[in-house]
Amino acid sequence: MSECTHDCATCGESCGERQAPQSLLKEHHPSARVGKVYGIVSGKGGVGKSMTTCQLAVTMRRRDHAVGVLDADVTGPSIPKAFGLHGQATGAEDHLDPMLTRTGIQVMSTNLLLQDETDPVIWRGPVISGVVQQFWTDVLWNCDYLFVDMPPGTGDVALSVFQSIPLDGIIVVASPQDLVSMVVEKAVKMAEMMEVPILGVVENMSYLSCPDCGKKLYPFGQGKTAEAARRHQLPLLAEMPMDPALAALTDAGDIESFQGAWLDHAADLLEGK
Repeated sequence: MSECTHDCATCGESCGERQAPQSLLKEHHPSARVGKVYGIVSGKGGVGKSMTTCQLAVTMRRRDHAVGVLDADVTGPSIPKAFGLHGQATGAEDHLDPMLTRTGIQVMSTNLLLQDETDPVIWRGPVISGVVQQFWTDVLWNCDYLFVDMPPGTGDVALSVFQSIPLDGIIVVASPQDLVSMVVEKAVKMAEMMEVPILGVVENMSYLSCPDCGKKLYPFGQGKTAEAARRHQLPLLAEMPMDPALAALTDAGDIESFQGAWLDHAADLLEGK
């Protein structure tokens, strides 16, 4: 028998030295309590992924669940602003404490660690991935549902989240522009490669409501996201409008006051899991 080179790609299936692939999943802090973990993803930026994450968190909190939001969009964190959170998170040598919103939603984000929340995060990929992992391993979460606001696309940080955080599933957010089918497909294929269940698709910026008659107007066309979802045999969980009131609440840091039941179907699905 030849000497083992420790390169399993060069040996046969019967080799006794073959090593099983090692899981890269990390454990959360031993003093934390985390129920289900869901990633909110998109194949590109600017489709309203963070808005969807915020509204889903608020919807589940209104149903009396303990809810947390892990802001994994390290270089473009927007979760604290939507909830009106400012200042720096606190903690001890072995942990970080999430900040609480007005209604008790737990949040951790890079913006809550910076001296000045307007400072840019100019970090390389490995550092960013390490920070995201620490948000999972070092934060004292105490929640029934933890939503991970993923960075857009399928790069380093998204891969790090998929590999290190034990996701129970993902929700794909898209907009109804022409590229939506390709965008959805990229996100879906990445989830399939990582063997993470896909719960469904949320279409953001679907329509405008006429202020006079209430009729729905579809400036980007109707049914494009639904068609892409059907092609991948996924349910369309929600069609969310372009609503100036939502934008105003976000700018004011008061997203918890939004009115609307657009994500009720998605919330029903999560509660049934």
